[in-house]
Amino acid sequence: MSNQLTRRLALLDDDAHRGLLNQGLRGIERETLRIDPQGRLARTPHPVALGSALTNPQITTDYAEALLEFITPTDNDIGTTLARLDAIHRFAYARLGDEMLWSESMPCELPDEADIAIAWYGTSHIGMLKHVYRRGLALRYGKAMQCIAGIHYNYSLPEKLWKVLLTSEGIPEERRHALRDFQSESYIATIRNFRRYSWLLMYLFGASPALSTGFLRGRAHDLETLSDDTLFLPYATSLRMSDLGYQNDAQSGLRPHENSLESYVVTLMDAVNRPYAPYQQLGTKKDGEWIQLSTNVLQIENEYYSTIRPKRVIRTGERPVQALCNRGVQYIEVRCLDVDPFEPVGISLDTGRFLDAFLLFCALEESPHISVAEGQIHARNFARTVKEGRRPDLTLTRDGIEIGLQAWADELIERIRPVAVLLDAQHNEEGVYASSLSLQKAKIANPALTPSARVLDEVRALGSSAAFGLRQSELHAAFFRAEPLMPAEEALFNEMAATSLADQAAIEAQDTGNFDDFVAAYNSSTLCGNP
Repeated sequence: MSNQLTRRLALLDDDAHRGLLNQGLRGIERETLRIDPQGRLARTPHPVALGSALTNPQITTDYAEALLEFITPTDNDIGTTLARLDAIHRFAYARLGDEMLWSESMPCELPDEADIAIAWYGTSHIGMLKHVYRRGLALRYGKAMQCIAGIHYNYSLPEKLWKVLLTSEGIPEERRHALRDFQSESYIATIRNFRRYSWLLMYLFGASPALSTGFLRGRAHDLETLSDDTLFLPYATSLRMSDLGYQNDAQSGLRPHENSLESYVVTLMDAVNRPYAPYQQLGTKKDGEWIQLSTNVLQIENEYYSTIRPKRVIRTGERPVQALCNRGVQYIEVRCLDVDPFEPVGISLDTGRFLDAFLLFCALEESPHISVAEGQIHARNFARTVKEGRRPDLTLTRDGIEIGLQAWADELIERIRPVAVLLDAQHNEEGVYASSLSLQKAKIANPALTPSARVLDEVRALGSSAAFGLRQSELHAAFFRAEPLMPAEEALFNEMAATSLADQAAIEAQDTGNFDDFVAAYNSSTLCGNP
């Protein structure tokens, strides 16, 4: 352990600060495609019984109209978070008719591009802004990309914890913005450590080693053929996070600098404001209809597809970067997790516990600035792991030297272990966090235990990635439908859905002016006002 990690763990284990780790928050966003009983993409609109995709805080759509997104409230305990995610699934299943939820990250069998509907949020200016942004994504990346699903893990530590660390580092709290700036830069430091070590998450939790042939839409690739409808790589962990996922030439050179919040914001806002010739040739309108919000490298900052983001809850009409500039980083969003097809809600309790230990380790450990060359090495380690993570002789680059993935992974687990022990002590749990580490250590010793290996075994046995996905979807559907929600809980979801529909109607009734002016105002909004 580094001196900093040892010191901070001892500080948080002190009687005066015990319990602080119980006050951190986590939330989960789970994306999942609606499919028909044959395992094909559902062509139906977002079910009105689920409420408004624009205003329901827990059930919305993401890119494609059929790509549902379930959003849990935040909670101090990952077990409670997963219970809430389970409840959202049960409510949705009671209203899906004969449709089901696709069990995998990579899409089911998809129709032609023209037949994949883009998410619709109603006729309000803000609803149309969300829709046109997705039109732009379809134009830039293709609609098949808008059907990829993932798990997003939102994580924060309590402000009181940052205050304790701030004091221990000798920074006077009374200095203007000292706590806000320290908290922001600590989250940015967490992100730097995540860049160093996130290849481990792809090895342990990657679950997309194969995909349906039709997904590639004729694109060049280096995949192998498993069957008529399935492509794969024998040692891949997550093809979703490879260069086959959300990538294009415009974003290929975009590497936001995460050595400070300021440099991160400046890099993203440059991309939002920098014209890109191929997009300029397309324009923002075709035949009088909006086709993208701008012709710049990014339409909005969220278009940058990162494995992790610094985040802040935004206010009405505020842009994400404005919120970061004005009030600092509030939490981080981990975006690289595949949906686990063996888990009905897409993620297990042990995975959540390991993520908590991993992210706390990243937050407390020393995190030097990353040079451009080092950033390229971290990106290469990640890329090697998603495509070849289970290769027996695979090496990654550490401090200019090649090291076996398994050896480095074992070392990392042991560095994280004291963090897990502290979490167990503070949560009054009998070794559940340490146990989650042991489960991951077993995967390192035996790659056959990883989700990607298990998926590939099943796909090979069935001869088809689509057949595996459909089978798991059917099993999960039966699981949720066998035990509906209790009436009181269902009533709460029904009320939330009804309220969201009323809220959308109110927004649409209150709109003034025209959409063109609304987009112009959004695009030219003050990027960073005064705190």
